[in-house]
Amino acid sequence: MTLVGRTEGFRDGKLVLAADLARNLAKGDADYLAILDEADAYVARNGLDLPEEPEARDILADPECVSDPILELDLAKAGITSIIWATGYSAGYGWLKVNALDGNGRPVHQRGISSEPGIYFLGLPWQTRRGSSFIWGVWHDARYLADHIAKQRAYLAYKPAALRSTS
Repeated sequence: MTLVGRTEGFRDGKLVLAADLARNLAKGDADYLAILDEADAYVARNGLDLPEEPEARDILADPECVSDPILELDLAKAGITSIIWATGYSAGYGWLKVNALDGNGRPVHQRGISSEPGIYFLGLPWQTRRGSSFIWGVWHDARYLADHIAKQRAYLAYKPAALRSTS
C-alpha cells in the first residue's frame, strides 16, 4: 500500500495530489494520542485496574511514501483502471467529471457502485450501515466492492467455449 495526499485534480490522465500527507498523518497521530490520554484519564479517575500498553503510543518512522510523497500519478502507466474513493472527513467531488453525482454533488450509488464504469465509492456516511464511514466498519463495504470488482473482471475476461482458440 502506498499512501498519498489529498487529490487536487485530474488532467491529461494524471491524478494530481497535494503535498499534505505528512501533515495529515501527524494530525491523525495527535488525535489518536489525545484519545489515549482521555482513556488513561478515565481509567485513573475511576480507579480501574487495567494493564498498561505503552506500545500503543509508539509512532513508527515515516515510510518513503511520506518522506518523498507522490504528487502526480499517471494512472495508465501505473496500471490503475479502477478507483475506490474513500473520502475521509469532508467530501468534495467537483473535480469528478462523470455522471456519478446528484444535483447537490453527492455520489449516486448502490452500495458504493455508481452507474459509471470503474467508479466506486467507499467510506460514505451510512453507505450501508452506521460504521461505513469509520475505519472499524468500512471493511464490510470494502469487501462487498472488492467482490463486485472481481466478478466484473471475471465477466469481462470470460470467453465462451465456441470463441476460444483451439490451438
